[in-house]
Amino acid sequence: MKYIVTINGKKFEVEVERVSNGNGQVDVSKDSKKVSNNEISKTISGGIKVSAPMPGKILSVNVQEGQKVKKGDVLFILEAMKMENEIMAPEDGMVEKVLVSKGSQVASGDILAILK
Repeated sequence: MKYIVTINGKKFEVEVERVSNGNGQVDVSKDSKKVSNNEISKTISGGIKVSAPMPGKILSVNVQEGQKVKKGDVLFILEAMKMENEIMAPEDGMVEKVLVSKGSQVASGDILAILK
């Protein structure tokens, strides 16, 4: 079973698995949390990874490196299953790195940009 646990304002994804001896095993993803439909995780440098929530094609890149963004700003438009999906900034910050371009094919979980 998977749970989202909040500790000191930070969200952690925890997976609990029952093992053969009747005890439990807990795996914690220490650096990840879910915000809206975008999975983000803190990088070692303190940045935030903005990931593709599903496979598809990047129709537009609405930001450039060094640009300031606010939570909810549309960073990318991702076409998946003939629908356009807005990939939004999960929080305020600055675009440190854009890792895709218009026309790029991405898989679910691929990192599209890193925010600071």
